[in-house]
Amino acid sequence: MGFWGYFVVGRSERGLVECAVFDESHDHLELTDAFADGWQLWQHPPEPELGDIDSLVRGLTKETGAPALAAYVLDSECAVVAAASPSGGSWSACLGRATMARYMEQSEMDIGELFLTPRDAASQGVAWAAAAGHIANANALARVLAAEPEPFVENLFYDLLAELGIEDETEDPGREHGRED
Repeated sequence: MGFWGYFVVGRSERGLVECAVFDESHDHLELTDAFADGWQLWQHPPEPELGDIDSLVRGLTKETGAPALAAYVLDSECAVVAAASPSGGSWSACLGRATMARYMEQSEMDIGELFLTPRDAASQGVAWAAAAGHIANANALARVLAAEPEPFVENLFYDLLAELGIEDETEDPGREHGRED
C-alpha cells in the first residue's frame, strides 16, 4: 500500500504550520523537506481532510505573499496538484495521468474535464515559477506532467518541484524521493 495524503509547498520565514489556513489541522502537519530560499514541504495524512486544495493554496498564498503548491497523493500512484500565485493566478494538473484517468472512470468523469493537458499546465507552471522568482522550462515541465510514476508518484512530485525551481542547492542529484519501504 502506498502513501495517501497531502503535500503542501510554500515559502515563508516561519513554519507554514503556523499559518492560519492550518488552524484546524496543524497537529497533523509534518515537515518533510526544507529547500533553498525558505521553501518548505509539509506532509499531511488524508484524514482529517484539508478541504479543497485550490482554496488551500490560494489561502496560503494570500497569507505568505508567496506562491504555493499542494498535491493530494492517491496510493503513491497519482496526484492532484493545485498551485496559486500572489497575482491571483491559479492552475491545477495531475501527476500520473493514466492512473488518474482510471480513478476518474470509476466516477464516470473524463480527465480532460478537471485537469489541464500537460502542455497547458506546463505553461501555467512557467508563470507560477516566474512569480516565485525562478525560470522554468515549459518542455521539461510538460515531460514531468505527462510522465507515469516509476515507481512512485512522489518521485514525480519532487521532479515537478525541481523543474519549478524549488530544490535544495546541496541535494545529491541521484537521491531518490518517495515512500520508504
